[in-house]
Amino acid sequence: MLNALEAGPASLAQLVQATGLARPTAHRLAVALEHHRIVSRDTQGRFVLGPRLSELSTAAGEDRLLAVAAPILTQLRDMTGESAQLYRRQGDERVCVAAAERASGLRDTVPVGSALPMFAGSAAQILLAWEEPDRLHRGLRGAKFTAATLSSVRRRGWAHSVGEREQGVASVSAPIRGAGGKVVAAISVSGPIERLTRTPGRMHAAPVVAAAERITESMRRNS
Repeated sequence: MLNALEAGPASLAQLVQATGLARPTAHRLAVALEHHRIVSRDTQGRFVLGPRLSELSTAAGEDRLLAVAAPILTQLRDMTGESAQLYRRQGDERVCVAAAERASGLRDTVPVGSALPMFAGSAAQILLAWEEPDRLHRGLRGAKFTAATLSSVRRRGWAHSVGEREQGVASVSAPIRGAGGKVVAAISVSGPIERLTRTPGRMHAAPVVAAAERITESMRRNS
């Protein structure tokens, strides 16, 4: 069941189809897993992987992505002078799982653990752009970006946004890939439009992409 949910949110009927379990059995297991926070539900009532999995992974010291990303986030912050974040998708949200904040001055602060929407922001574009077509089209419903935007993101390998998630804030993001080239996270820098300008990709796309590639390569070597 957890393997089925790795691909994304699923209704009970979809879990039955993916696992081959009888519907009452699938429902009983899903509800039991939900009780222990191993599974949770998104805003549409579909089952998704729950927060307990991340907690257990961190507690066991097995979250290689966070271990690898931490020093690179700090380097990216120091290189760009802007706050840097790492996001993972969880259902219909993206969660900040690591951050390196700008020490002083005007900055965009995203506390670790913050859940942000998937319909706005450059990190949301990254986490959606390489999804399967049906999930991509569902994700575009109500989004502040378009299919054409995501096509451009796939072509150039990075995304930027200006005032999309929050007025006055701009950001640049790039994909981090896991096994088989699947996008597993997005790394970002964000800050006020006054510094990043209305074309933040021109300023920071290169270092953000380089940071994403370093994390991806480190994950590949350690797999």
